[in-house]
Amino acid sequence: MTTASSIEVGSHRAVLPVVLEDFRRLFNELDKGNLQKLPSVYGEDIRFQDPFGEVQGIDALTEYFAGAYKNVIRCQFRFQEPVVEGCWCTLPWVMELQHKRIRGGQRICVDGISHLEIRNGRVRYHRDYFDAGQLLYENLPVLGRMIRWIKEQAG
Repeated sequence: MTTASSIEVGSHRAVLPVVLEDFRRLFNELDKGNLQKLPSVYGEDIRFQDPFGEVQGIDALTEYFAGAYKNVIRCQFRFQEPVVEGCWCTLPWVMELQHKRIRGGQRICVDGISHLEIRNGRVRYHRDYFDAGQLLYENLPVLGRMIRWIKEQAG
């Protein structure tokens, strides 16, 4: 396995750093008002999955993100170095999120990884792995206190 910085210029994999940069830029600009930017990174036949759902096709992905971003105040990602193997890439990140319905709009941080397949200059497969509890359940008023207490006790 290699990191994206060691991909040879001129090889069939030289496009990967460009696609990854476009991917990172997209997700740090994305909001409910500019979802039309998704086809600049994703193929028409995109398969997307995260802990909350799974969709196939760019129209379904756009609709899914419209719901996901509906109440987002701010969402930024701190991406780390990707690991690349062929057309597959694993990209670790920390999401900084402010959401109207989570912790009263206060900033929360969620650790995650995106697993991507990149072919013909587009992301064809995208699966996000993250702890749904860290994003949602730990930030609900009553349940969140219980989960945080349990984690402290186990800790």
